[in-house]
Amino acid sequence: MDSIDNTKILFILNAGAGSKGTDWQAEIEKYFAELSHTIEVLTLDDNCSMEPVHEKIASFLPTLVVAAGGDGTVKLVAECASEKDIPLGILPGGSANGLAKELGIPLEPQEALHILTTGKIKKIHLIKVNEHLCIHLSDIGFNAYVIKKFDAQAGRGMWGYLKASVKVLFQHAKMEVDIQIDGQNKTVNAAMIVIANGNSYGSGALINPIGKLDDNLFEVVAVKKVSLRELFKMVVTHKPYDPKKIAIYQTDNLKMKSAKKAHFQVDGEYLGKTNNIKAVLLPGALEIVVPH
Repeated sequence: MDSIDNTKILFILNAGAGSKGTDWQAEIEKYFAELSHTIEVLTLDDNCSMEPVHEKIASFLPTLVVAAGGDGTVKLVAECASEKDIPLGILPGGSANGLAKELGIPLEPQEALHILTTGKIKKIHLIKVNEHLCIHLSDIGFNAYVIKKFDAQAGRGMWGYLKASVKVLFQHAKMEVDIQIDGQNKTVNAAMIVIANGNSYGSGALINPIGKLDDNLFEVVAVKKVSLRELFKMVVTHKPYDPKKIAIYQTDNLKMKSAKKAHFQVDGEYLGKTNNIKAVLLPGALEIVVPH
C-alpha cells in the first residue's frame, strides 16, 4: 500500500443517491474548512453523464477523485479515474454502499471523509463485463430481477432487499446457461449466475465468501436454487451454503450464454436483459483509498 497524494481532491456528488438526505457539500466544506487541501465539487446531472466528470478532471487535474453516492456512482467515477490512473476515494452516500462496507469505509460522513486524509492506497482488480466496468458484483437472473423490484419499492436496506427477494422468489424461472471457464464448458440450470469481485451485496447478503479484491481472480457463483433458507443464510446468518444449491468457480475470464434473455445488473445498476456475457479480469486496474 502507498501513501495518498490528496493535495487536490475532486468530489463527484450524486445528489439523487440514497435516502438519508446527507448534505455532502456541507459535510465536505465542514471537514476541509481549516485544512490546506485544494478541493472542488461537481454534482452529477440527473442522467449521471460521464462527460462532465471527464471535463472536470481534465481542467482541475486532481490527485484524488472521490465518489459520493452508491455503488452505481462509484462505478461511474471509477471508470473515469482509472482511465487517468488517478486514485479513487469513496463517500458512502447510497442506499446500499456494498463496496464501501467491504472496504471498511465508515458510513458516518465525517468519519468517511477522515479516511481520505489518513488512509492508504490499495490496488484492486476490476472486471470488464461485456462493455461495463465491474468493481464489485454483477449478475444475471434472480438478483438482477430483485434489483429491478427493489428500485421501484419504498423499503431500503437489508429488509427491503429481503422483501423484494420474496416477491421475485415466486415469479422467477430458472435459466439454462452454458458457461466456459478456462477452456472448460459447463451447462448449469441456475436461478442466477454472479460474477463476483467482492463478497457481499450492499444489502448485507453474503454471496461470495472466498472473494478478494486483490487476488487476481474473480468468482463465478452459480446459484442453482434460491430458497427462503438460503436467502436467510445470505442476508442474516452467513452460515455455509448447501453445495447442491450453490457452486463457486474461480477464474480470470468467462464466457456465458443462456437459452433465454435474463435480467442483468452491474454494481447495483439494472441494465435490462441479456443472454450473452463475456467477463475478463483487469489486474491492479484501480487504486482506491482504504482505512489503515
